[in-house]
Amino acid sequence: MIFRTLTIALAALLLWAGTASAEPTRLTVRVMAKDAKFIGTSIGGARITIRDVDTGELLAQGVTEGSTGNTEKLVEDDRERGVRLSSRGSAEFTTTLDITEPRQVEITAYGPLAQRHAAARASVTHWLVPGKHVSAADGVILELPGFIVDILSPPGNVTLGDLPVDVPLKVNVTMMCGCLVQPDGLWDADKYEVVALVRRDGASEGKYALEYAGRPSQFMLDMTVHKTGLYDVIVYAYDSLTGNTGLDRVTFRVTE
Repeated sequence: MIFRTLTIALAALLLWAGTASAEPTRLTVRVMAKDAKFIGTSIGGARITIRDVDTGELLAQGVTEGSTGNTEKLVEDDRERGVRLSSRGSAEFTTTLDITEPRQVEITAYGPLAQRHAAARASVTHWLVPGKHVSAADGVILELPGFIVDILSPPGNVTLGDLPVDVPLKVNVTMMCGCLVQPDGLWDADKYEVVALVRRDGASEGKYALEYAGRPSQFMLDMTVHKTGLYDVIVYAYDSLTGNTGLDRVTFRVTE
């Protein structure tokens, strides 16, 4: 009798599992630049992918869209537990998944998409339970570290002559959300190390600090080149307080 009762109960459980209806479960993902604001439309957004941890199945994908958010709330105010960081229109990606049972998902962010050479990737795992939305307040926030460094001059693959030759090195440095840096600003340019690592024909020619160029996010260095050869220049930006690091590189040839 007991065995028969257990058999019936097990059959009923299996029948329920096989016929359980899917419940819409909403998930919101936001991506924040380390020490800055949300990564949104103005910088190309960040690509979001959501996969089942156990099977690898791609459940959803898309790009964050919206503004970088409220500056005062994100970088000026002291943060308190439970206080919402996002505001109306802040960049996000929202999807609704129809699931019948709890699923552990891996959420990955890659961006900013408008600056692929500076793009970073971050991921986190998160449990989803049918019908239990993860969209209140900020949803899931992923953080991308780094700086966006763009070498503006000299252009790549140029040939210079008439030694010695002055090579103006000009770069643009922003946070990963595209936010500008400047002396005494919210993102203080004076606190960032911006340095050029110079190599000629594969051998080191030294490292040189760039100075703020007088315009937001721009730094300059006038290099006087005395020798012919193929020059490879890497410019990095580094914040010793947060560890944020970004770089760009350019090559040019000097001939007589």
